[in-house]
Amino acid sequence: QVQLVESGGGTVQAGGSLKLSCSASGSSISTYVMGWFRQALGKEREYVATVGWNGLTKHYSGSVKGRFTISRDNAENTIYLQMNSLKLEDTAVYYCTARTGIVLGESSPDLYAYWGLGTQVTVSS
Repeated sequence: QVQLVESGGGTVQAGGSLKLSCSASGSSISTYVMGWFRQALGKEREYVATVGWNGLTKHYSGSVKGRFTISRDNAENTIYLQMNSLKLEDTAVYYCTARTGIVLGESSPDLYAYWGLGTQVTVSS
């Protein structure tokens, strides 16, 4: 079992930056694909990014590619999401997630075994 806790959310002006963290406990994340999803009010949960077990392979959704960077520190059992050039449409609850396997870019939430409770990111004009 892996317990995930997100932090770092908040309110930021459009064009600004935020860095989210996700701390894991209960098990090492070193063998999991780790990722981020987000869910805006009234919308379905949306894939954002995943990172492979060694941190070298990464995959991003088209809507965040070039602006967001996912990373992980297996020694700290933590992953991160650096978000730059934030847009109003990035406003959502951001969830950390983990799954077994090696494939990145799986966009169906059903394929992920573990989830955090989420952290709110609000981008204002």
